[in-house]
Amino acid sequence: MTRFTAYLLVLLLWASGTQAAQLTASVDRGRLNSGETVELTLESNDATLFGKPDLSPLQALFDVRGTRQVNQLTTLDGENRATTRWIVTLLPRQSGTVTIPPLQLGEVSSQPITLQVIESETRNASGNLAPVFIEASLDQTQVYVQAQAILTLRIYHSVSLYDDSSLTPLHIPDARTEQLGESRTYEKVINDVRHGVIELRYGIYPQRSGELTIPAQTFSATLVEPVAQGAVPSGPKPGQLMRVSSEQLQLTVNPKPTSYPADVPWLPARSLSLSESWSPEPTHSQVGDSLTRSLTLEAEGLASAQLPPLPATEINGLRRYPDQPVLSSRSSERGLVGSREDREALVPNRSGTIELPPVEVVWWNTLENHLDRTSLPARTLQVANNPSLMVDTPAGTAQIVTTVESDSLWYWQLSSLILACTTLLGFGLWWRARSQPAVLRATQAGPSPRTLLDDLKRTCLANDPHATRQALDAWARQQPETLADMAARFVPLSDALDGLNGALYSETGQLWQGEDLWRAIRTIPTAERSQDPLGDSGLPPLYPK
Repeated sequence: MTRFTAYLLVLLLWASGTQAAQLTASVDRGRLNSGETVELTLESNDATLFGKPDLSPLQALFDVRGTRQVNQLTTLDGENRATTRWIVTLLPRQSGTVTIPPLQLGEVSSQPITLQVIESETRNASGNLAPVFIEASLDQTQVYVQAQAILTLRIYHSVSLYDDSSLTPLHIPDARTEQLGESRTYEKVINDVRHGVIELRYGIYPQRSGELTIPAQTFSATLVEPVAQGAVPSGPKPGQLMRVSSEQLQLTVNPKPTSYPADVPWLPARSLSLSESWSPEPTHSQVGDSLTRSLTLEAEGLASAQLPPLPATEINGLRRYPDQPVLSSRSSERGLVGSREDREALVPNRSGTIELPPVEVVWWNTLENHLDRTSLPARTLQVANNPSLMVDTPAGTAQIVTTVESDSLWYWQLSSLILACTTLLGFGLWWRARSQPAVLRATQAGPSPRTLLDDLKRTCLANDPHATRQALDAWARQQPETLADMAARFVPLSDALDGLNGALYSETGQLWQGEDLWRAIRTIPTAERSQDPLGDSGLPPLYPK
């Protein structure tokens, strides 16, 4: 039994691996001119598939120009994933609708792909062609204002070029331009000569009606000159700089049709779609639930910045919380595709039926040249009561409801009374604070003048000039006059200070006697002596005369 279970498990794993294995086919473009090559990419994510795809079914409709294989190993969420790509360069043998048949690799096969091969006029051109030339073409000769016209530039070269090629920037007055995707490179046979092709596409959006001139574009590159047979090159030979220009093109820009409504935004597009999504689905919604509604508008031939905001859901019974719109643009075979997503959170605040009106967008169909309308149908929401938000009250008469409302009103009245009392109390405290002084007298910090005077006396009588100088400066900082002013008014103090300074800055400092300085400090006239803050305390002076 255990052996049978293990065998069944291996069989299931093999079956799941077989289902996961696949061969995906894709092409770099679905429309091309006759004589141009297209790249077919075959991709497999199964590392157990060995060998190469069978390309024999292609030989009837295509000329296989080359095949290369690319192996890639990536790590995602801690798992290693190996992918293998086979890139096949194909040249269609005929024009029209050509189908790439399914290709086989082991037990899996790719899906068929349909190509549109257009007969090219350049293929049948007669005469000698320049080694490098450029072509410019528009997908249409006239367009509506603000609508899209596609400019395609193709640079042909039958010789090798260095990597220093450049193209003048496309600048058109009264028009907005945007490059559509990255440049493409492929091959094309013209007059039995193989040419490399560099293709660039631009979206042009005229901003006013009338004639619009597409200026000539200049391409410059350095040619790789081949070395003549028998010659021995002494070093890299500089090539020839080649410059080629395209022709000017004229585009007729038509104004907005008169039949278009004047009260709606102007939207000229090839196609337009409108979709809606909900998260979660509003099938069983209740009061207070949050429902996210997303409306997505997608237009072919317009940039995302040209798309207007969609109508808001302003409905009685729904609280609306809009989100920032999500704008995006992508390139396709037929130009730019703009997308705008408007999201809003809708919260029902009542039970019952809520009707959402239809959403309509008016636009001009440039492909069929007529006014068009795209809309979403109306929607009905059934909102149920939320038990968690309901008050558990017994069924009664209207008198009970009135009592509940009265109790609630009493709480509001009490809150208002408390708020009024606290407001009056705060106003009274503010009025009382107005009579108080703004700045209170600060208590003196640090040593008192009497202590500083004691320190000065002790240092003077100790005949220590350095300590005396520090004590003198501390005492003078608490006097109403500076030490220099007092010395200027009292000559004995000035003489004593000269003696102190001489003792500080000479070799006779150890012979200095501080009694003269202390006598001068004590005998400073009363009018010039600092007022003792304790003089009014009634205490006798510390050093009476």
